[in-house]
Amino acid sequence: MNAVQVVKCIDDQASREVRYWTPEDGRPEKTGQYRAVYGMRIDADRVGATRLLRPQGWTISLIVSDEVRTALSRLGATGVRFEEV
Repeated sequence: MNAVQVVKCIDDQASREVRYWTPEDGRPEKTGQYRAVYGMRIDADRVGATRLLRPQGWTISLIVSDEVRTALSRLGATGVRFEEV
């Protein structure tokens, strides 16, 4: 799979905890960007019908639709962990 779509979809208020880089962190090029996202929740309205994406600002995560998750499970994909967001 190649996730080329990046969507601004993280719901900061619904997520358990969101941290941003601050000037005090000594990384001015990252100020205002996500530093950590715990218990991520996304805004489904922003995702729409997209089946495979990376959330803007936190591209370490790969978000897949339930349809894609089911297909991967049926194929016996290894090295993946699914968590509802």
